[in-house]
Amino acid sequence: MATTKRLRTNKIVMGTCYYPEHWDESLWKNDLLRMIDSGIEVIRIGEFAWSRIEPTEGNYTFDFFDRFLEVARETGMKVIFCTPTATPPAWLTEKYPEVLNRTIEGVSYRHGGRRHYNYNSPVYRDFTAAIVEKIAQHYAPHPNIIGWQIDNEINCEVNEFYSESDDIAFRNFIKKKYGTLEALNQAWGTAFWNQEYTDWSQVHIPQPVVNRSMNPHRMLDYIRFISESAREFVKLQSDIIRKYIKEGDFITTNGMFGNLDNHKMTDESLDFYMFDSYPNFAYCLDQDPEQVSDLKDREWSRMLSEVRSISPVFGIMEQQSGANGWTSRIVAPQPKPGQITLWSMQSVAHGADYISYFRWRTCTMGTEIYWHGILDYSNRENRRIAEIREISNKFDKIKEIAGATYKASFGVVKDYDNIWDAQIDIWHKKVEEVSSKGIFKASQLTHTPMDYVYIGEDAQLDDLSRYPVLFYPHAVIMTRERAELLEAYVKQGGTLILGCRTGYKDITGKCVMLKLPGLLRDLSGADVIDYTFVSPADDPVYVDWDGIKLEAAVFNDILEPLEDAQVLGTYTSNYYTGKAGLIGRKLGEGYVYYFGGAFTEDTVKVFLQKTGILSPYRHVLEVPQSCELAVREKDGMEYLFVLNYEKEAQKIEIKQPLFDLYEQKIVSGSVILSPYDTKVYRREKI
Repeated sequence: MATTKRLRTNKIVMGTCYYPEHWDESLWKNDLLRMIDSGIEVIRIGEFAWSRIEPTEGNYTFDFFDRFLEVARETGMKVIFCTPTATPPAWLTEKYPEVLNRTIEGVSYRHGGRRHYNYNSPVYRDFTAAIVEKIAQHYAPHPNIIGWQIDNEINCEVNEFYSESDDIAFRNFIKKKYGTLEALNQAWGTAFWNQEYTDWSQVHIPQPVVNRSMNPHRMLDYIRFISESAREFVKLQSDIIRKYIKEGDFITTNGMFGNLDNHKMTDESLDFYMFDSYPNFAYCLDQDPEQVSDLKDREWSRMLSEVRSISPVFGIMEQQSGANGWTSRIVAPQPKPGQITLWSMQSVAHGADYISYFRWRTCTMGTEIYWHGILDYSNRENRRIAEIREISNKFDKIKEIAGATYKASFGVVKDYDNIWDAQIDIWHKKVEEVSSKGIFKASQLTHTPMDYVYIGEDAQLDDLSRYPVLFYPHAVIMTRERAELLEAYVKQGGTLILGCRTGYKDITGKCVMLKLPGLLRDLSGADVIDYTFVSPADDPVYVDWDGIKLEAAVFNDILEPLEDAQVLGTYTSNYYTGKAGLIGRKLGEGYVYYFGGAFTEDTVKVFLQKTGILSPYRHVLEVPQSCELAVREKDGMEYLFVLNYEKEAQKIEIKQPLFDLYEQKIVSGSVILSPYDTKVYRREKI
């Protein structure tokens, strides 16, 4: 999906999240001056402060934030103002309970938490429109306001909606999508288990069923409906703000959460996207160890890559600055000395030009009293604010990087239809999870930078053609438009790598009655003659490719080549020993691989080597696996970030003279990175 959304600045800007409603007014000015002294230039305010502006229905008052913004003006602090719609006030939810979201069992969420509303309540939309109009009209002209955040973390906390308003809106969504009950019944396959609809009144949002065995095609449309509802809610606010915003000011929101097409939302409503980065979640003490990536905090580079696919140059609205912690859940240690810098540079390395720390001071009340900020409750100087000042100095030395884009050696193709289908379909989920982890880990540990490349309705060949190699690991749902785009990519010289379970569903999620891999059969040159999960009794299964053993994990497609394709690898075990497990086909100027399994880390490394893109900077830097290598480029220069995630020192070898931006000098030879240390080097692009 093509996008030109990006944050535009001529330096790396530092900010923080501030809540004037939490603190006595006597603290405001000193807080802002202290922030400025620490290198912080921007604050975010207001996202949970509805009652400060509309304390009772229809009674708007601007005194509180007028007073605060006057302090911002006096001190020179810039402000991102938020719409407060993530937490509707008690007077609203008490008088109009229809604005509340419900569980699938029909129990309403009540006042006292956050994100307890639903997007589709006409009442809530009216109140939202009214307060956004009042806020934008009053505050948009203020000289210290530079941007606007809509709501807070769209689809966070809960991304399923079961209110009466959602039920009505879902029915209208389906009516518009299918037009007739006959088309709906066909799309959802309602002949199965006698689910046919004979009247529109019978069509509902998902409801409790035995064993939660819900119709998967209905569920896929339900997720699409949630995404559209959230996007409409954001656009409602964005359209209002656009009427009043000053030239040069921006509109954004922060995230990134599920059941939401963040790419479409950004294209429709935002100037660029912002992410909330909390790598310290990797060290939470109350989580299931089975769910923790062995890459730990380095795993956040995968999420930053997802954000970069939305906005090539973006911002971090909430960057880790202290321990995570709620009174009800989440227990984590404080970041160790150097980790705030590491995680900040991790964000910058992946495309962030704005880093805003959550939060200035740790809150003394409420659920998040253990979610620590830069300062503790006491306001005293501590090592975290000292580290923030050091980061500010580093940002000043690397300011030329602002606007530089991430340089990837290959891309991983994704689309929301398959993301959402993998949430519903456990067969799809099993292969997708293994391949997603395997591709990212291989990229990280071989220092072969990667991008995610989303293709939607408006995808163009240019979105794909800048990558010499693309993985599209499990394109279970396939459309003719995407198939044609992939064919064009290969013909113009690209290398496309496909995995098992490709092309066996249509856009509704129904299985196609075609020879597999369906719409990609001719492109791939592969004929799937049989398939099976890999039984634990048979695990692992390998494919021999020129004497190299590739693990074909989780699921195996047993293949035969079509006329102009060739067998590159065969299975070495199980009842299909000797059958093809890897097919290759030359097409135009490019090449297609069809691999009959999921992609483990080691398997991906072989593909990276065979396609000639493995470790592209090995002649410049020798970096241990424990460190990440990321590259941004701009104006003929490459900026190489080396990030040490380990608690031990690591040695790197600089094989060509590079300019060290921190030290402002040319360096070469051996360099020792302290625990959690970072380096940023510049060189002319070859």
